[in-house]
Amino acid sequence: MSPTALFGQLLLGLINGSFYAMLSLGLAVVFGLLAIVNAAQGAFYMLGAFIAWMLLHYLGIGYWWALLLAPLAVAIIGMILERTLIARVYNLDHLYGLLLTLGVFQIIQGMFVHWYGTSGQPYDYPDALTGGYNLGFMFLPAYRIWVVAASLVACFGTWYAIEKTRLGAYLRAATENPTLVSAFGINVPRMVTLAFGGGVALAGLAGVLAAPIYQVNPLMGGNILITVFAVVVIGGFGSILGSIVTGLTLGVLEGLSKVFYPEASNMVIFAIMIVVLMVKPAGLFGRERQATPQIREGSASAARTRGIGWTELAFGIAILAVAPFLVYPVFLMELLCMALFACAFNLLIGGGGLLSFGHAAFFGCGAYIAAETAKAFGFPFELAMLSGIASATVLGFLFGITAIRRQGLFFAMITLALAQAVYFLALRLPFTNSEDGIQAVPRGRLLGLIDLNDNFAMYYVTAAIFLAGYLLVARVWHSPFGQVLRAIKDNQPRMISLGYPVDRYKLINFVLSAALAGTAGSLKAIALSLATLTDVDFTTSAAVVLMVLLGGMGTLLGPVVGAILAVSMDEYLAGIGIPVPVVIGVIFVVIILVFRRGIVGEAIHHWNRWQARASALPIA
Repeated sequence: MSPTALFGQLLLGLINGSFYAMLSLGLAVVFGLLAIVNAAQGAFYMLGAFIAWMLLHYLGIGYWWALLLAPLAVAIIGMILERTLIARVYNLDHLYGLLLTLGVFQIIQGMFVHWYGTSGQPYDYPDALTGGYNLGFMFLPAYRIWVVAASLVACFGTWYAIEKTRLGAYLRAATENPTLVSAFGINVPRMVTLAFGGGVALAGLAGVLAAPIYQVNPLMGGNILITVFAVVVIGGFGSILGSIVTGLTLGVLEGLSKVFYPEASNMVIFAIMIVVLMVKPAGLFGRERQATPQIREGSASAARTRGIGWTELAFGIAILAVAPFLVYPVFLMELLCMALFACAFNLLIGGGGLLSFGHAAFFGCGAYIAAETAKAFGFPFELAMLSGIASATVLGFLFGITAIRRQGLFFAMITLALAQAVYFLALRLPFTNSEDGIQAVPRGRLLGLIDLNDNFAMYYVTAAIFLAGYLLVARVWHSPFGQVLRAIKDNQPRMISLGYPVDRYKLINFVLSAALAGTAGSLKAIALSLATLTDVDFTTSAAVVLMVLLGGMGTLLGPVVGAILAVSMDEYLAGIGIPVPVVIGVIFVVIILVFRRGIVGEAIHHWNRWQARASALPIA
């Protein structure tokens, strides 16, 4: 190995680590002071780069002024969003803030993709920082030295301002005891808003610094966001110094892994994150916080949702029977697969109160294994389906024993890390064919008799499997097992004191949810004859969260309604030129702010209120 390659990768790792440190520092500032997990941080990073580009191309304002003006503009945008949207979820579970800012991220990124496409925009180096220094064993570009130095100054300057100055003391006091601080005449809401603006300004500054190195691209924030989440989790949520040290260190480790073991370079940070969360859930530099409560929205609706009667079952079967004569069968098959996936996810979050950001791993695992066994090994439909389901079940068990003892935010983050590891495996393994995926998957024959290449035959098989999965979820929902799960979600310490093996119940529920997700993925791969990286991507995990929230978390019919609306939007809005990610982001924001019960949940809530009022009326 040449010294040039080694030191070149070290420099690249240090530069990436500088960006990781600045972005994760902004996240740590916002979480430590406001208790909000800002999933929009990647969008603010992209905004910083784009504002610098706009200043240069539209106003002729160069790089040095952009270093000041772009972060300031990003801070103003962030403070407006904080006052109008984010401030309304401060008293809710951390996960609601995460989902709200994820919606904001979708809106901002979707708008820029709609306006500028996905191709990068070049941004030249400033004249004063062109060229570099020949050290003999490597060439050291001047701009990259500047990036590392500027990021270190910004990071440690922020740390000093928060930890060592009177302003920082006021900020910490305002977040810990706002009533007392207000009594001293300090405007606490204004300080909180300024803190949020400072956190996102760091992301904007990182975007300006990154613009000459990487092309200015609407997707640049999404590409780095998940890695930054891993960095801040490893360092410790809310730890200012931890974010700086961890970001720089992990960037260097990532660079070294590209030299010694390139295949693992994309996974090294997530592997470290999994180990750290298992050993020290609060992170390397974080302090143990009181466990955040699990999401409980929908619990009341779930408790009052009655079982499926014969009339409802007959009506549902009738709709499934006539649907392919009214709507294209292939579209219906995709819809039913996603509806089953949403039901599987709802069993976890609605029944157990656990938000997983990694359910696409089970969906995609089932899809890839079913597609490969059907195409490469010639398995019949039944065996290909069983292979996909079994693989997803085993993967769910491995995820479960790793993550199930964690709650709230830490559970969501560790499932995200595990799912990213699966994604990078799918990107690297030979049989997955990388971005091309597994295409032309044969459908085969059902029981050797029914030709599934006929769309109507395949549709009815898909409908039957969906119905079986839906009825299984309904049975679990209303069983003693389901009642214990809801009791654990509502008051886990009490269930532990009563002697229930809480972790065992949650693990069984997690594995069952993974198996159903694998069933949906296997069915989708065969019905649509395709398994791709999209099936294991984070966007698929986010999509199923949207479906459940939109339809109604904790209700039986809600995930189906949410899947119908989400898949239909994706199909029809794209056809008429409306940016789907923007619409999805708006829906996320609306649901979290004013519509947390979802469509079916709201309907059940108002029906129950009407019944209560009717029963209270005096008898004539």
